[in-house]
Amino acid sequence: MITIALSPASHVSFSAAPRGLRRAFAALVLPLFLMACADGHTTFPLSSDGQGALDETVEVIALDATNINSFSRAARVPQATTLPATPNWSYRVGVGDILSVIVFNQPELTMPAGPQRSAAESGFQVGQDGSFSYPFIGSVPARGRSVEAIRAEIATRLSAFIPDPQVDVRVASFNAQAVVVTGEVKSPNRQALRSVPLTLIEAANAAGGFTDAADMRAVTVQRAGRLHQVDVEGFLQAGLLQNNPVLIDGDVVNIPRRRAEEAYLLGEVAKPDVVDLSREQITLTQAITRRGGLNVGRANARGVLVFRAYESMTRVFVLDTSRPEGLLLGTRFMLEPGDVVYVLRAPLQRWNDTITRVLPTVRAIDTVQGL
Repeated sequence: MITIALSPASHVSFSAAPRGLRRAFAALVLPLFLMACADGHTTFPLSSDGQGALDETVEVIALDATNINSFSRAARVPQATTLPATPNWSYRVGVGDILSVIVFNQPELTMPAGPQRSAAESGFQVGQDGSFSYPFIGSVPARGRSVEAIRAEIATRLSAFIPDPQVDVRVASFNAQAVVVTGEVKSPNRQALRSVPLTLIEAANAAGGFTDAADMRAVTVQRAGRLHQVDVEGFLQAGLLQNNPVLIDGDVVNIPRRRAEEAYLLGEVAKPDVVDLSREQITLTQAITRRGGLNVGRANARGVLVFRAYESMTRVFVLDTSRPEGLLLGTRFMLEPGDVVYVLRAPLQRWNDTITRVLPTVRAIDTVQGL
């Protein structure tokens, strides 16, 4: 009689089957039984004998406290930008700007805006030659100068006609200097520079803010023919002030799309899934925990494998999580893009699954024999 134990309280007997059927069934089940026994005696981490049977381009490494830091990517350190720091910002008037000039107590020198005209409509526009014309004194150079310098010159030249003139000069419309913001922002645009300095973060916010797909670690600023990378997250998370630079005329800011950086969680976990590594660094323990943990009763806690491909070889890292120390070690192992995490099935569960697949055939044999 052939008996297969399913549990301490139950078994299946085939004594009633003809000898031919019994032999056929034994030939089917015995190899499966031997395979299950072999799995039951497999130890993790893999032995050196097991390593020797693998291809020479595959290396099996048992992770422990002495070596885990050697194979785990260190936490990413924000990099300071190479973009030169902008000195104290002072807006310089340029071609196309419109200036508002007011001489107090001299209404004939102040062009009235009126209820229907804005200050920009009634102001003085800087021409292509970089100057504008003002009553009594004629041409006033403005390109590349601050409003303070322009005010001082107008006051000095008007003093020949008006005793102690009180002059105020302002930019009514900023048209000369601008930056361009493009890429992964909600509303890419051109933004005029003003008297108040414009930082990269403020420019991105004025363009509608970063999209969900934006890679804020790899923002670029093109200035004077050179491309500079700016890690904006380094400013937001680590406080690197130079990574929120003040923009100057002609800067082109590009926010790239975040590249796919994924690891894969397979095998006996509650929710096999893709793990997104582009937003944050995730440890092995975090990845497993966020997907519901190991399948209780089915997973082999001693067989958590991480497959990682290098240029000329593949490493298989083996972590034993059957004890609390293993899960703690997993918090020090950072996953890298392309990693495949695979949790093995427990030997007993593999045998039980085999029996579950065989039982319908056995029952069919019994039914046929009964008929």
